[in-house]
Amino acid sequence: MATKTDNKTKAAAKVEGSKLGVVESDKRSKSRTVAVSYQAKHPKYGKYVAQRTVLQVHDEANVSKLGDIVEVIPCRPMSKSKSWQLVRVVESRAAKTAALASAKALS
Repeated sequence: MATKTDNKTKAAAKVEGSKLGVVESDKRSKSRTVAVSYQAKHPKYGKYVAQRTVLQVHDEANVSKLGDIVEVIPCRPMSKSKSWQLVRVVESRAAKTAALASAKALS
């Protein structure tokens, strides 16, 4: 018989309050700009509209690169705008992003 803790260890457990987003900028040391996309219902028309939130994230080890999908959690404010911390890189898309950027530059 499986317990609740066994179920959490089998699948990658999502941390409470965490969000998934895409790294939009990695130009600063230990800081990343992450865009979290979601859909919200329009109050008057009822249509679902794509929206996004841009977060400033602390990345202590500089492991995330431009285009990566990352998981972030809220933390204590580390600066005026930075109050999120990187948990892990879910999927590394840095190579794909670099290849697309070089292809656009050639054309």
